[in-house]
Amino acid sequence: MSDELKHYMRAEVAIIIVSYNSEHHIEACLRSVLEQRRAVEQDVIVVDNASTDRTVAVVREKFPTVRLFTSPRNVGFAAANNLAAQQTESDYIFLLNPDTIVLDHAIDVLVEFARTNPGYGIYGGRTVKLDGKLEPSSCWGLPSLWSLAMFASGLSSLFPRNRLLDPESLGQWPRDTVREVGVITGCMLMAHRSAWEKLGGMDERYFLYGEDTDFSMRARQNGYRPVICPAARIVHEVGQSSATPTHKLLMLYRGKVCFFRTHYSGVFLQLTLGFLVAGVGLRSLLSRLRTLRTPGPVSNDWPALWRVRREWIAGYPEKQ
Repeated sequence: MSDELKHYMRAEVAIIIVSYNSEHHIEACLRSVLEQRRAVEQDVIVVDNASTDRTVAVVREKFPTVRLFTSPRNVGFAAANNLAAQQTESDYIFLLNPDTIVLDHAIDVLVEFARTNPGYGIYGGRTVKLDGKLEPSSCWGLPSLWSLAMFASGLSSLFPRNRLLDPESLGQWPRDTVREVGVITGCMLMAHRSAWEKLGGMDERYFLYGEDTDFSMRARQNGYRPVICPAARIVHEVGQSSATPTHKLLMLYRGKVCFFRTHYSGVFLQLTLGFLVAGVGLRSLLSRLRTLRTPGPVSNDWPALWRVRREWIAGYPEKQ
């Protein structure tokens, strides 16, 4: 092993970016990672999940200091992150989406926050849109029977970001204070190595979506306290990892069901799955009614998701 490789592997933080057809985003993301570095030594790793565009070429040609691993097939988000984490000895594992841009030395800021506050173990930050406005998806509340009942009734959609009726959204909190949360999303998630190893990394049954909810849940079960540090900011273009909104919904609901089947059982599991199906069915019906009443194009995503409910209600299959 070369001295240079040993240096990278022992950097304080390993920044892991899983790419899939990310040609139009990866350059800006990596450039921001490198340009926003202040003092914390970084090991920047890209794992490409069999992209068919020029993602790999862009990384190789423009970022020679970035360690690149290419998979012959798309193994999914969780498995690719686990693979990269095995290639480094860094104190912190920092997951970052390729459709993000690092702002205000965010990686250094989050590492410094973790050094000062080691008890949390799992850390996230604040995501914003290109115009600087809040993009609240950096964190969520954990799903509960109440939140699913609100989804089934349609109230969570009628009253979005209402603390009572849409509890997973965490209400109107603008992510501007240090706060423990149920779920830190994988677009920007950092874990101390000891926490990552204790949890065994991410559950590789999750191909895309749901793995961060599962990871956060298991972290809490093991005594860690996922926390948001608002000073660590990134721009995140939500949804760039899926080809179409319908495809995203299918993967999202597979991930949700996989989470419920992993952590719930008995009557509680049946209730959660029933609420989930009811909520999708309600939105499908309303979408169809809107199509009849409204001239012009109307989104068909919910009816499409309803038609394939037997596919996503099984969740992701057990890892072979």
